Order: sequence, then C-alpha cells, then structure tokens
Amino acid sequence: MQFSIISRILGILLMLFSITMLVPLFVSFFYHDNAHMAFIISFVIAFTSGLAIWLPVRQERHDLRHRDGFLITALFWLVLGLYGAIPLVLVETPNLSFTNAVFESVSGLTTTGATVISGLDALPRSILYYRQQLQWLGGIGIIVIAVAILPMLGIGGMQLYRAETPGPVKDNKLTPRITETAKWLFFIYSMLTTACALSYWAAGMSLFDAITHSFSTVAIGGFSTHDASMGYFDNPLIMMIAIVFMFVSGINFALHYVAWRNIKIWHYFADSETTFYFFMMLLCGTATFIALIITDTLSFSDALLHGTFQVVSIATTTGFATQDFAHWPNFLPYWLIFFGFIGGCAGSTGGGMKAIRVLLIFKQGVHEIRQLIHPNATIPVKLKKHPVSNRVMIAVWSFFSAYVFVFMGILMLLLMTGMDYLTAFSATAATINNLGPGLGEVAAHYNNIGDFAKWVLCFSMLLGRLEIFTLLVLLTPEFWRQ
Repeated sequence: MQFSIISRILGILLMLFSITMLVPLFVSFFYHDNAHMAFIISFVIAFTSGLAIWLPVRQERHDLRHRDGFLITALFWLVLGLYGAIPLVLVETPNLSFTNAVFESVSGLTTTGATVISGLDALPRSILYYRQQLQWLGGIGIIVIAVAILPMLGIGGMQLYRAETPGPVKDNKLTPRITETAKWLFFIYSMLTTACALSYWAAGMSLFDAITHSFSTVAIGGFSTHDASMGYFDNPLIMMIAIVFMFVSGINFALHYVAWRNIKIWHYFADSETTFYFFMMLLCGTATFIALIITDTLSFSDALLHGTFQVVSIATTTGFATQDFAHWPNFLPYWLIFFGFIGGCAGSTGGGMKAIRVLLIFKQGVHEIRQLIHPNATIPVKLKKHPVSNRVMIAVWSFFSAYVFVFMGILMLLLMTGMDYLTAFSATAATINNLGPGLGEVAAHYNNIGDFAKWVLCFSMLLGRLEIFTLLVLLTPEFWRQ
C-alpha cells in the first residue's frame, strides 16, 4: 500500500473540495443570508487539512496500484462526506446535529437525495445552493470513477462489457489516460448541465432554481430547493424537460463520449443495455399510466404526465416528485420502488444494480430454461450476438449475491432499532440504490428516524454508490496485508 501517494491525492482532493465552498460563500454574500461565516470556516478547515496532508508527500510520484485505487475510491466519498457536513453543522439554519449534517452531506455527494431537512423554502439561499452543488460534484465524481477507474480495478458495471464498449474504457491499469478521460467526461457533464439549466430557465424557473435544479437533475440526485420538489412549479413544460434530462443522464456516459467525438448517435440504438433501459422505462410507464386511469387517481392527461415523470424519476433513481406517489393506490408505490432496484445504466449518474446486470441475470434465466429443454446443447448467453464470458456472468452473480446479503443485513439492523418493516425495507432500498425517497416514515424525509439508523443508512448509501465490493474489500484482513 503506497500511503504516501494516497495521502498526496487525498490532500489535493480536499484542497480542491475546499475551493468549491467559495461558490456558496459568494451566494451568501449576494443574497445577504448571514450564512457566510459557516462557509469561511469550512473553507479554512478543509483547505488547511488538505494542505497538511499534501505538503509532507508533495514530491511523491508513483503509479497507482490496484489496492491504492480501492482505498482512494472509498475515501473520495467518505472524507468528502465528513468535510462536506461542516457548513451544515456551523450554519444556524437549519440547525442540524452532526449526525444529520453527515447524513445530508453523504446523501448529496452519493446523489441519493434522502434528506433530513424540512422547511426548505425558508432556508438560506447559500445552503440551498450548497446542497445542490454537493450532488453535482458527486455526480461528476461518480461518472469519472465508474467509467475510468472502477473498470481498471476489475469491478463495476462498466467492467462487464468493457471490451465491447467504444471510447475511454479499455485500459487495464491506472495511467495518466484517466486525466484525458476525466476531462472529456467533465466537459460532456457540464454541457448537459448547462443545457438543462437554460431549458429550465426558458420554461419559467427563476435563474437560481434553474441552475440548482439542473445540478440535481443531471447528477440524478433529486435534491430540490422546495419542499414540494418539482411539484412546486406546477409546470408541464418543466416536468417534460426534467424527464428528458433525467433519462439522458441515466445512459452510459461512455456512449455520450462516443456520440460527442464522432457526432453520431447510432451506437445508442446498438447498445443492449440502453435498449433494455428504454424498454424497462416503457414497461413501467405503461403499467403506471394504466393503473392511475383504472383507479381514477388522475385524469388521462395528468396520469400520462405525472405517471411518466414519477416513473423516470424513480426508475433512474433521481427521486424528484410532482405528487406524493407513496399514497398512490394499490401496488404503484411498491412497483416504482422495485424498478428503482434496476436503476440507470453502468457509467451513468444513476444508482441501483445497473441495467446491464439485470439484463444479464434475465438472459441467464432464459438460458437455463433453454438448457433444460436441450440438455446436450451448447447455448451461450449473448449480448447483441456476442457471447458473454463465464467470467462476466460469475461477476454478475457475485455482485447480486453480495447485494442481497448486504441488503438483508442493513434491513435487519434497521428492524432492530424498532423501525416498522415498510419503513425499514423502503429506507434500505432507497439508500442502497441511491434513490432517496422511501415509504412509511421516510416518505417525506428521514429526520424522524434514530441516529443509529441514520449512520447505518449512510453506510448503505456509500455501499450503493461504490458498487458494494469497493467498500467491502476494505473490510477484509487480506486487503491490508503486505
């Protein structure tokens, strides 16, 4: 383990993160909301800490090894989650405890969107902006790590079909090429955010709301500056814009990279995961629309608009709301939550198990049925006529088994706190899938649950964002042996 290199990168990371706190500081000065001291102190603490970590090892220059990559990837969210909580602790409104501040910070950076805050409309503008900025920073961090780093460590959804994916996902070791990849991904991410903000502004949002909501839309985070979320605007055009950008942000950013470099879009239609992702959205949306009409919950036009919005929001694990879907009739709340398990595509800002894994599990099930009918035949699992290797299928099932056991463990811990089953199940699903809103006591916010449960759910959010194995591997004794 090269702790000097890890310290150097972590120090740089903290200093860069501290600089981002200057933006909400300027917002505080602009709106005169009296929250500026919280950001000044936070900047000093974060920058000084980063400088102290970086200075002793600033001359170290070595290539990163696999173990270093695992630790840095985990520290990215763990350390920034803790330092990101400092302004939320220091500011007078909303007067959060340390636990609540860490929960809010981790939720923002992992783009989960679960919140412990109510009364958003009365918060200082700088705090509202800061929450949205956390999600935006977490979103670009997710993309770079998911597309450029996790595949090189041998894990993550992108690893499953790296050889078949055009673009920047081909290297087997951590090299300076990550810098080039990150630059292009950041550019595409920024362009999508800008386009989303301008669209919201043109549709009727204030400039402040347009910018902040574009952050959480493209990051698939779900934080809003209003308690009523997107329902606050009551604007069909804004909802349709959100649907488009949530859907696009849930697609593999490596495909966006290729589209930008080659000025072509044909590869979207040729990609098995994107096709499956679209089909699942269509299936979920159609069933939701029919259920809303049959139960007379909404009119035809409202069912089409609100139903589609909630399906895309929940299925991409964004978590925006235009209506209280937790009180929709029959199976609909559970239906939407279960589609959140699928989530977005690998290499996107979406959470969940990732569409590529669910697609391969489905294909494996079909394969086993066919193999029973033709026991002597050799029937490979295929993606677009290309056989999928046994190594990839083993990786998929390993992830799924770990996911199930981790889910059960977190669920049991929450039930041990006295939480009812509906709340515990939905809170686990909402955090491990980086979805945000749940059912029961956590349908609106997470403030009413105990501190121990919040720390468990922070761990759950990190597990979901780090694709489980990245964090679990740090808990094994073998990882720390020389």
